[in-house]
Amino acid sequence: TFTLRASEGLVELFGAALLSRLAAEAPGVRLHFLAKPDKESGPLRSGELDFETGVISATTAPELRTQALFQDHFVAVLRPRHPLCDGPLTASRYAEARHVLVSRRGQPHSPVDEALVKLGLTRTVATLVPGFATALALVRGSDLVATVPKHHCAALLGDLVARPLPFTLPGIRVALLWHPRLDADPAHRWLRTLIRDICAQNPYRPLP
Repeated sequence: TFTLRASEGLVELFGAALLSRLAAEAPGVRLHFLAKPDKESGPLRSGELDFETGVISATTAPELRTQALFQDHFVAVLRPRHPLCDGPLTASRYAEARHVLVSRRGQPHSPVDEALVKLGLTRTVATLVPGFATALALVRGSDLVATVPKHHCAALLGDLVARPLPFTLPGIRVALLWHPRLDADPAHRWLRTLIRDICAQNPYRPLP
């Protein structure tokens, strides 16, 4: 049994394909998906987790091994027939809308706000939520706008409208992380390869 901690969206995106491959190629293997409430590396160090997916950041333990899975970029997500669906989405129109901000730690600002400040703009954050699925549920029933990673949330969008952002925002690189003590383990190595293969088969451009 292996444990993989992943943020919401990723399991929906490739979980079914991964489990199907496991059933066909290694029916004795079990893979358990765990929620990701934070970016702390302790569970990987202690052996509580075998893998984790996420964006490498300053809080990532330096000794962890990483393998890039795919690159992603942010988009603005709206309900169908939202006023911003008509006409060009300018930075001013984007800033004038009411927004839902996703932050696991409750931080009231994000790189989006930093990008808007450079343009002399600020936005109104009407509410803050801890996850993308919650943000998109609110967008679906209101005129709120959510800014989310496009591929990460692909399985959650449904009939929602995704529009390119009218300003430059750095992309993100989603990676698989594990502790170096498992680096040479044959079963662990095999499953790492399988996860990368599944990501490469999804409809976004995988990393080389």
